[in-house]
Amino acid sequence: MADSAAATAPSTPRWNVERPFLTGRFHQEVKGTSRLALDSLSGGSDRAIGCYEAAVQELIVIDDLLSALVGVEGRYISVMRVRGKEDAISFHVDASMDLALQEMAKRIFPLCQSFLLISHFVESRSQFKNGLVNHAFAAALRDLLLGYEAKVAQLEHQFRLGRLSIQGLWFYCQPMMGSMQALSVVIQKVSSNNFVGSAVLNLLQSQAKVMAGDNVVRSLLEKMIQQASNAYLSILERWVYEGVIDDPYGEFFIVENKSLKKESLTQDDGAKFWSERYSLKDGIPSFLANIAETILTTGKYLNVMRECGHHVQVPGSDNAKLMSSGSNHHYLECIRASYDFASGELLNLVREKYDLMGKLRSMKHYLLLDQGDFLVHFMDIARDELSKKLDEISVEKLQSLLDLALRTTAAAADPCHEDLTCCVERSSLLKRLEDMELNRTIPEDSEFEEPLSITGLETFSLSYKVRWPLSIVISRKALMKYQLIFRFLFHCKHVERQLCGAWQVHQGVRALNPGGTAISRSSLLCRSMLKFINSLLHYLTFEVLEPNWHVMHNRLQTAKSIDEVIQHHDYFLEKCLRECLLLLPGLLKKVEKLKLLCVQYAAATQWLITSSVDIAQFHEKPDNSLRSEEPKSRKSVSKSQASRSMTKNATVTNSVLKFEKEFNAEIQSLGKILSSHSQAEPYLTHLAQWILGVGKNQ
Repeated sequence: MADSAAATAPSTPRWNVERPFLTGRFHQEVKGTSRLALDSLSGGSDRAIGCYEAAVQELIVIDDLLSALVGVEGRYISVMRVRGKEDAISFHVDASMDLALQEMAKRIFPLCQSFLLISHFVESRSQFKNGLVNHAFAAALRDLLLGYEAKVAQLEHQFRLGRLSIQGLWFYCQPMMGSMQALSVVIQKVSSNNFVGSAVLNLLQSQAKVMAGDNVVRSLLEKMIQQASNAYLSILERWVYEGVIDDPYGEFFIVENKSLKKESLTQDDGAKFWSERYSLKDGIPSFLANIAETILTTGKYLNVMRECGHHVQVPGSDNAKLMSSGSNHHYLECIRASYDFASGELLNLVREKYDLMGKLRSMKHYLLLDQGDFLVHFMDIARDELSKKLDEISVEKLQSLLDLALRTTAAAADPCHEDLTCCVERSSLLKRLEDMELNRTIPEDSEFEEPLSITGLETFSLSYKVRWPLSIVISRKALMKYQLIFRFLFHCKHVERQLCGAWQVHQGVRALNPGGTAISRSSLLCRSMLKFINSLLHYLTFEVLEPNWHVMHNRLQTAKSIDEVIQHHDYFLEKCLRECLLLLPGLLKKVEKLKLLCVQYAAATQWLITSSVDIAQFHEKPDNSLRSEEPKSRKSVSKSQASRSMTKNATVTNSVLKFEKEFNAEIQSLGKILSSHSQAEPYLTHLAQWILGVGKNQ
């Protein structure tokens, strides 16, 4: 994080690095010994402090200590820095100094060391690359040092007036000692770990908890936290009030993916824009950890409205500044108020201006076949095109036929019907489910195989144009689930139409009274197949889609945020997919095989009926021929025809019995699976009752 911040931060001027005097490091930058040692080696005029009387030594030590308190070496007190260790600073006194004075001086040295560390930290951490929190923390420390230096100046004034002793200096330094040492511990950890942003705030928070027993130090650290966090909260303020990230140094815990732009949005990445444009990253401040998700969501709401051109102004944002001071959690109230406002505004925008419920109802009409008059007309006029193989289908022709069906039915009154388009998938429904990994437990020994030459009837689907910001709710993934349900319903409707055609053929030959032929048996089988497919469609529409839709509709009416809307909508689709058997591969495979049997039987119906009628007409002719006493040659021909007729009758009867046997076996097998699964999946109980009812009528 520090590297990314440094990459975007302005560079530090060279003179700030080359002139250490500007950073308060006046001492021992290049030399390894004290100034006193250098002076003695060069024959300086300074005498050892031990040559003076104790009273004079005290005055000299006080003068040197006052200099050391602001980081300046004295005549007999030197500052040493260990090479290679930035924060390793030590103070040394002349060995000839009075032992009592040495002891008193050493007590004050930790305060001098803390001042040097803090002053160096203030100058070095004020560089651009260290971020706003470090800048604010350094500014707070600079204010603290101003007060500290003022106190040292007052002590020096008392010393000039002759009113300050070494014991008095120690007395006045003690109140500052704990605070300065606590701060030096913090800045050493910040410097050694190169902390920026929220890491600095978390360190200050943890240190304040450690020092809970010392009210003075704890109060000082809380003041540092407040001033350092103000810079962070200023970034947070723009996010929760405007939906804008103003984070030049990459310190904020919300990151923006700038590669996702609103101008390039399609339905495919509308939901991606919502979920990936802004996201949380590591390094959340501890005082915001419990409300981080709310903060993220608030800014996302505001950002979406701004992207839609909707002017948003959070009420009272000018006066409700986000400030953190000790136990005052006013900033949390401001964040929650902003979240409530943004959530309500976006929800109203999506509901009223963009008519979310109207769009969902329209999708229900077309993709869930709530209003099927347009589909009946479309299937009539597009029958020939849909019967072609995939490579021969013209999607443009299907689209024109779909538009015609929409314009000439009740769908023309729907203002959203122009958003409906058609498409042809490249695989069957089961294969599509497997590829999309919606089926997670497809058995390896699956009996289902992809047909070699599937037609448009198995692969036709509808699509829907959903624009921003409705694509947040109706995402590409959600539309794909609608399409899976539509394809299943569409093919069931196709099977029903085929069986209805077969039933009409059976009814057309009832006047011939074909007693003793296979027609009556075929008629019973056709009725059973119709009952099966009608039961399945009734379950899908009235037992699954309609009840779940009404539950979702009621929940959307009471939803308080767009995230709740997304959650309820996704839950509705997942529930429909499961209850429509699309997430249960074993059951779906059985249903698909039954549908295939029905289609094959419907296709063979014309041959079965024609053959049965021919056989019935032939059996009526021998009686007439006997009455007319035909010649023997004619009788031999009749016997030959009778033989062929009996063979043909046996073939037709066997075909009907084969269909009947296979259909009954599959029905019974499906009924057993439904019965065994109904305990774990209670919604299958209704379908099991319908299917088992079909089986009992066989």
